[in-house]
Amino acid sequence: MSDKKHKTLAKQRNLFYCQTKVIETQSLNFSDMNKKHATLFKILLALFALNSITLYLYFSSSHHHNDNRRDTTAEGFPAIIPHRGPHLSKPWPIIPSYLPWSLTSNVPSKSCEAYFGNGFTKSADVLPAKAAVRSGSSWFRCHYSGTLRSSICEGGKIRMDPGKIKMSRGGEKLEDVIGRTEDEEMPEFEDGAFEVEAEVRGSRSKTKKLVGEEFLNEFLPVGNVMKHTMRELVRSIVVVGETDFTCQETQLEETWKALFSSLRYAKNFSGPVCFRHAVLSPLGYETALFKGLSEDIDCQGASAHDLWQSPDDKKTARLSEFGEMIRDAFGFPVNRHHSDKAVSGHYNILFVRREDYLAHPRHRGKVESRLSNEQEVFDSLQKWASDHQECKVNLVNGLFAHMSMKEQVRAIQDASVIIGAHGAGLTHIVSATPNTVILEIISSFFRRPHFQLIAQWKGLEYHAINLDGSYANPGVVIDRLNKIMRSLGC
Repeated sequence: MSDKKHKTLAKQRNLFYCQTKVIETQSLNFSDMNKKHATLFKILLALFALNSITLYLYFSSSHHHNDNRRDTTAEGFPAIIPHRGPHLSKPWPIIPSYLPWSLTSNVPSKSCEAYFGNGFTKSADVLPAKAAVRSGSSWFRCHYSGTLRSSICEGGKIRMDPGKIKMSRGGEKLEDVIGRTEDEEMPEFEDGAFEVEAEVRGSRSKTKKLVGEEFLNEFLPVGNVMKHTMRELVRSIVVVGETDFTCQETQLEETWKALFSSLRYAKNFSGPVCFRHAVLSPLGYETALFKGLSEDIDCQGASAHDLWQSPDDKKTARLSEFGEMIRDAFGFPVNRHHSDKAVSGHYNILFVRREDYLAHPRHRGKVESRLSNEQEVFDSLQKWASDHQECKVNLVNGLFAHMSMKEQVRAIQDASVIIGAHGAGLTHIVSATPNTVILEIISSFFRRPHFQLIAQWKGLEYHAINLDGSYANPGVVIDRLNKIMRSLGC
């Protein structure tokens, strides 16, 4: 509870106490005046009721805003601390799939929780947090996952100097970047690109490296990544003394607008900027989704309720938890199920469109088509939907490239069946509600199990149509869809 709220509550109590004493005094002086005594007694009851209502509203408001929040300071990872004042990051929503995160490292290797939850097997306090709290200096630590073979690092009071980070400018003309390699797009960090403040001992210079090669090899191994940007970022961090740690701007937890607050790139800062708390996460190549391409991640999606009742290392609710956080961030309900969608006899069939475009400059100007006859398939589905007699079917034209993110999430959560060619738009199925059915159309040129894995880890029913090339027979798509609709009772 904040000091301001404490003072407000104290004032209310004092006012109520003083009002009671005044009435008690008046009651003693005029005890023989029954009529006045009764009136004063009614006033006392009214004041008591008024203060009771005020206290009720106060505590209801406090409970609603949830003063016990996840700690994002040096003292916990994560822990529960009282709210001590203005909090600039959004509070965590109450979501159906939430399960507590274990604060121990006793998570079985290769288990679902090791892949998707707290699978950290060891931590290293490079700059101890408790000492930093006492001195007001920086803190830094890394948490290593033996299952993912990578770390998430975090620290407080960190200074970034964008002048020492070489990165692509962005916004260039497409023809100017065609043929650019992936390495050229990755940032490069000079020593001092990031700084932390601590006492520098035994060094003739004013700065020294935060960590050495031994630490990097242990906590941030290169692995299968050609260019490990997070490893290079941590390598660039230098320790400076208090007099050399200066900031022109302080950046609090600004990140994605929907999930947190906002997004800014390092290149957008005109000078050095300091972060009260920074979390450094590895590239997607170090995540379960990428590792699922080369190793068998035997995890099935399940509800948090089932895992509460029967814990199972081969089941997870973490992806559903993430999807619910996305839906909550855009103001959508997080407790909807498939039965809610079809209660009126209407079924939404979402066709996620993927217009032909230059997917990446590295492809040397070649426009790729994951589904060469996408419009033909859509037109056939539209005719099928209009002629469908068994139940009411609404075909949704999912032109995600022309829709806001909120509109995309709404279309996903309202869909009973999601159809689409292999492509980034299908990543949204992480926000699909339980019992949604996925039908992926896969070109022979792009056969990767990304969306099959997401569906599996969320516990969604998944079907695939594998093409010989990039042309899909509309009749085959409609036949498969008919079978799915019959399974839904339509």
